[in-house]
Amino acid sequence: MGDLTDKELKNLKPRAKLYKVTDRDGMHAAVTPTGVISFRYQYRVNGRQEILTIGRYSAEAARKLTRAPDALEYGMEVSLAEARTLLARARRQVERGESPSKAKVEKRTASAEAFTFGGWAEAYFKHKADPKSGAERLADSTLTMRRSVYDRAIAGELSKLKLGEVTPQRLKRLCDEVKEKRGPAVAVHVREVVLLVFRHAQGCGLDVSNPAESIRTSAIATFEPRERALSPSEVRAVLTALDHVAAAPTLRSAVKFVLLTGVRKSEFIDATWKEIDFAAARWTIPAERMKAGKAHVVPLSDQALDILTAFRIMFGASRYLHPGRYDGDTPISNATLNRVIDTAVERIRETDPDFQSFGVHDLRRTFSTGLNRAKFDDRWIEMSLAHAPRNRIAAIYNVNRYLAERKIMLQCWADMLDAWVKGESARELIADAKRRAAEVHDDELDDDL
Repeated sequence: MGDLTDKELKNLKPRAKLYKVTDRDGMHAAVTPTGVISFRYQYRVNGRQEILTIGRYSAEAARKLTRAPDALEYGMEVSLAEARTLLARARRQVERGESPSKAKVEKRTASAEAFTFGGWAEAYFKHKADPKSGAERLADSTLTMRRSVYDRAIAGELSKLKLGEVTPQRLKRLCDEVKEKRGPAVAVHVREVVLLVFRHAQGCGLDVSNPAESIRTSAIATFEPRERALSPSEVRAVLTALDHVAAAPTLRSAVKFVLLTGVRKSEFIDATWKEIDFAAARWTIPAERMKAGKAHVVPLSDQALDILTAFRIMFGASRYLHPGRYDGDTPISNATLNRVIDTAVERIRETDPDFQSFGVHDLRRTFSTGLNRAKFDDRWIEMSLAHAPRNRIAAIYNVNRYLAERKIMLQCWADMLDAWVKGESARELIADAKRRAAEVHDDELDDDL
């Protein structure tokens, strides 16, 4: 039989068994016992015999204008002319060594998955990994961590569900199970990943509610802040994260300045420019602002002076080192620095979910612990912390002592922080600082005598 015609197709009658009517180029029309006529293409690719169902014949489609090739897909109802257009596409795929039958299955699967949570999760990860996504693109470490959470704790339970089937109750149940099996940090990240996948779907125009928004993080797990000192590796993580958080550069520098100087939060917040002596590299905090009621002198390292120089350029019109955002006549609020720290912690947890929270007061504790671990003279450390002397005689004698030694120690501390950020050891820095501090002459001894 030669090339088929529409008239011949319309006259094909069903039989007790399926039969075939040959067309051309390997395509035939298969007629089922129920009268359904399908166009099929038989071919060999990579040594295998395969059959592609091009589409179902439709007399109605035959009466309409032939659709453009881009509008045609394997498996749809088509006219004879449209079937031959799809046949030509399939033959080109075979010539390239591709399997049109396999491609059809993969496209159908992808289409089905596009409406599932798993399909949207893949779309989210693809978007966040794409260099063309600009600011939306995630760091590889963050993306890898979220993908790990998805693969290990989410995909098995939610990937095949339609978005509407991922209810708050189902998500909360999953978070509880993950918390029991893998710990609270992973459970919190399960909620976070689901939240972000749904937001991506919504951003793509899908009208769907986000189940994660109905679940508070605290309903899954809470991480109680604890008093602690940051280790060198944690200091490195924090200072590195600060460079990338969405906060004003001066606020990021303010957090580091507190760590450099070891002062209390209130001592920094209310600090004014008249307390700073750039020439002597000293910051003198007046007695009325000190907890012990005595003036406190803070030797300033080069790094601290650099930060103050930037502050001076930015806030020279204000009396405060760092004024509030909207009013130069008032200092920043008590909560501002902690908010910056919390943002840095959130960023760190993208790659280290178990990183513990901390506050401004922990920077002072880190300052103290770091210097004590370096085995600097505890008298210098106590004076730097402005701790009240144990007796009245010591209080009179020690008000302005150890400034030279403390200046060397605080410069060493600043250099230690820089070394840790670079992933380097501070051992030689500490040894050199101790040597130089030991050579300082006690110029106040004559006054005592």
